[in-house]
Amino acid sequence: MSEQTIQLTVFCLVLGAIAVLTYIKCRGKTNRSINSNKEYFLAGGGLTWVFVAGSITLTNLSTDQLVGMNGNQMLLVALWELSGFVGLMILAKVFLPVYYQNNCTTTTELLERRYNSKHVRGLVSAMFLFINVFVFQPAVIYTGALFMISMTGIDVDLLTIAIAFAVFGAAYAVLGGLRAVAVSDTYGGALVLVMGLLVVALSLIAIDFDFSGIPAERLTLIGDSASPIPWHTLLTGMLFIQIFYWSTNQTITQRAMAAPTVGEAQKGVYAAAFIRVVFIPSMVVIPGIVAFKLYGDIGDQAYGRIVGDLLPNWLLGVFAAAIAAAVLSTFNSLVNSSAAMYVCDLHEAYINDKPNLRVLSGIATIIFVVIAVAMVPIYAQSESIINLLQELWGLISMPILACFTVGLLFSNVDYRAAIIAVISGVVMYASFIWIWAPLHYIHMMFVTFFSCIGLALFINRFILGNRAEFIGLQLEAPKQSIS
Repeated sequence: MSEQTIQLTVFCLVLGAIAVLTYIKCRGKTNRSINSNKEYFLAGGGLTWVFVAGSITLTNLSTDQLVGMNGNQMLLVALWELSGFVGLMILAKVFLPVYYQNNCTTTTELLERRYNSKHVRGLVSAMFLFINVFVFQPAVIYTGALFMISMTGIDVDLLTIAIAFAVFGAAYAVLGGLRAVAVSDTYGGALVLVMGLLVVALSLIAIDFDFSGIPAERLTLIGDSASPIPWHTLLTGMLFIQIFYWSTNQTITQRAMAAPTVGEAQKGVYAAAFIRVVFIPSMVVIPGIVAFKLYGDIGDQAYGRIVGDLLPNWLLGVFAAAIAAAVLSTFNSLVNSSAAMYVCDLHEAYINDKPNLRVLSGIATIIFVVIAVAMVPIYAQSESIINLLQELWGLISMPILACFTVGLLFSNVDYRAAIIAVISGVVMYASFIWIWAPLHYIHMMFVTFFSCIGLALFINRFILGNRAEFIGLQLEAPKQSIS
């Protein structure tokens, strides 16, 4: 039996085992006759803290992180992961109690309640949908396919592999809902962590723990103004990026909203934060830095190259399965959250308030998958996928976070003021990154965030004639389970 045959056999066995374990865990827990948004999109409030933590971790950790961050081949990008700890703490202590108090299915449902308008909810949901479908879904399956080719050297077209990821990932989301997605995420996450840390150890051994010869700017956590993350951006936009990503982003927050109580959800978020600080930073930077010493500046091919060279042949199939699990996890999470936003925030609000949930979700998923696959060739032309993704996030992140902030901290704000501020923020940030960029894009996110808040309050007071009242956050945690 050839080495490639052995690797393929191991690959299929490992992914098959994850699928079987997921089926066993989920069997009998979903009543398919119930057409319930909370059952399908929030697992009926039945996720324990273990599965909340596992799903949050693996939804975030995929090839766009492993390939993209290691592709920068510098220590500095670990700051994204380290600062994520702050974002997760704010999710646990600030946003989760509010989501549970309001019995939300989607994060944007909170906006409808705060502004008393389905239109602001629909706008923000549409923006999330756009960035999911046109940016992150194609990026995930593209980087997954790129990694597989870089690691194995397999002679298969990149788009073919991307299509395979898209089809299998969508199947999890459509057939099992969030419960199956979260359970498979947790099993796959354990495998990814073990294999990822093994790659870190083998990388360090390959250079005898000797980082000499690597330029100092690649080994520092204090970036200058020309680096991807200048140190001063940590004082401005970085914090707000993390709050947006972990606390308002449906793809991530949906997992934490699917526990039986807010306390159980918070335990899961704390566990995810611990994993993020202790394990993830080394996984997303050390292999790339070592690859720079061994091969030079090879960009997004660094991770696949070093894994293919350092792992024993008999382990390559296992690692390929781990990466496939990560890709499938992130992709099916994006698909599931996109379907939730379309069904709950748009279709039920504007088209039909009592749709056939499974049929509608399935149709929406097929459309989202086709779009994502069609976008893959565009992302294949990117020099650094992770930097591109972070810049594109800014188009919606700060306007949306400003909308949440005004809605949470103030009462008597007209929804039209919020909508105008959000749209203006998108235009403002787009002009910053594509027309005139006086400062680093993370600084411009900071500027965009506060400009949107100021604009919403100004329009509300001086154009619409309403006096906003500062009410602050109301953080009393609810004691009951979600229904």
